Amino acid sequence: MRNTWILLAGWVISFNLTAQSVKINIPGIPHPFTWENKPLKFSTTTHGFTITAGRKTDMFQDPNMTYHTDNAPQLLFQADSNFVLSLSITHAFANKWDGGAIVLKSDSLNWIKFCYEKDYRGAKRVVSVVTKGISDDCNSMAMQADIIYYKVAKAGKVITLYCSEDGITWMLVRHLYFDFKPGFKVGFLAQSPEGEKCEVKFDNIKYIAKKIVDPYAGE
Repeated sequence: MRNTWILLAGWVISFNLTAQSVKINIPGIPHPFTWENKPLKFSTTTHGFTITAGRKTDMFQDPNMTYHTDNAPQLLFQADSNFVLSLSITHAFANKWDGGAIVLKSDSLNWIKFCYEKDYRGAKRVVSVVTKGISDDCNSMAMQADIIYYKVAKAGKVITLYCSEDGITWMLVRHLYFDFKPGFKVGFLAQSPEGEKCEVKFDNIKYIAKKIVDPYAGE
């Protein structure tokens, strides 16, 4: 991985210069994948895969305009215009801000990151970051387990985020408008902004191209 760092108007910007198409078979997702920022390690399992992020990897554009980075490893695919994606995310919460996430991305300045991360108090936290030039960092509920279930639904220009402790009963976390560009990408991210690495397991993956009718039910 080769990153370029630029100091621009007080912002520190990190980005990867290349994206690489990869042949990865993930059951249930009939689309080719592309890496943005290669991981430290990557491996597949029967129903999912593991991404290991290296040190100082993150995806965030600070409202203070002093920290701007997009160097976390992201495994992305071009999604359908409407879809529902659900999966489980598991990691060890070893370091502050360690996390695994679902990402919806137009470009490096316009994206959504739905993350399960270790927060500034050490809690296992459901976090959603909506970025339209600048990141809106929203901390939601704290959880007890190392594993969480996430679901993301796109219905036109409306995005709905859900979480669950068991993958059966879902809680609506966030419901918002986002006008993605044609060709937007969806996928999976691991980050370790202050640690040496973070290994994130993505499992129980389900993807269906459909438009939900009821955001509260997620169906």
